[in-house]
Amino acid sequence: MTTELLLCAEDISYRQGGRLILDCVSFELRRAQITTIIGPNGAGKSTLTNIVNGLIDNYTGHIERSPELRIGYLPQKVYVNTLMPLSVERLLRLTRQSSDAEIDRALAQSEVGYLRQRQVRSLSEGELKRVLLARTTLGRPDLLVLDEPTAGVDVSGEIRMYQLIGELRAQLQCAVLLVSHDLHLVMSQTDQVLCLNQHLCCSGLPESVSQHPEYLALFGQQASDSIAVYAHHHDHEHHVSGATDAHRHD
Repeated sequence: MTTELLLCAEDISYRQGGRLILDCVSFELRRAQITTIIGPNGAGKSTLTNIVNGLIDNYTGHIERSPELRIGYLPQKVYVNTLMPLSVERLLRLTRQSSDAEIDRALAQSEVGYLRQRQVRSLSEGELKRVLLARTTLGRPDLLVLDEPTAGVDVSGEIRMYQLIGELRAQLQCAVLLVSHDLHLVMSQTDQVLCLNQHLCCSGLPESVSQHPEYLALFGQQASDSIAVYAHHHDHEHHVSGATDAHRHD
C-alpha cells in the first residue's frame, strides 16, 4: 500500500556565493517513512534540510508540500546561553503555547519526563538532545526534520536515539527526514536513503545503497561491509546517562 505523499522535491539546485551547493536533487517524503541523508562533509546535507523546512527559499527547482504541512525541526547545533536561567519546561514553551499534558507527553515519548523542572544548563549532551527531540514533536508534526540529532552523543546513546526516532515515527505517523553519518547504526530504522554529494549519487533501501558504486567510492568497502554484517541485539537498556540495566535470561 502506498503511503501518503507529504513532500515532492524536483530538480533542487542551490548556489551560495557563486559556489554550487546542490545540483538537481529530486526525492519524495511519505508519511510514516524515515528518509536518511548521508554524504561527506560539504555535500549539502544541512542545506537540503533547510530548503525542506523553508529556512532557505532562494533555490531553483520545485517543492510541492501537502496543504498545511506541519514540520518539527531539530538543527544540528543549538546554542543555549548557560548564564540564563531556563528550565526544560520553559524551553519547550518558548516558541509555542503548549498545555501541560502536551509537554508531559512529548517528554515521556523521549524518555526525559523527569527533566521537566531541571535547568537546561545542567543537562548532559544526551539529555539536551532528547529534550530538543521532544520539542520537535509538540503540535504533532507531519514531518520531523532532524539534522544529525546524535551529534555529540556516545554510541550507546546514538543507538537508543535512533530507536526513539523510529518509535516517534510509529506513534505520530509522521515522516522523518534525518541527516546522519552512521548509516550502519540508523539503517534498521530507515526506509529510504539519499546519498548526497551536491548531486544525488544514489537512493533507495539501505542495503542497495550500500552496494552502489558511488556509495563505495565515497565511503569505501569497509563501510559497506559494516552495514552488511551489522546487527545489534540488546540484552540491556541504555539510560540517557549511558548507564545500562542488564536483563538476565535464564
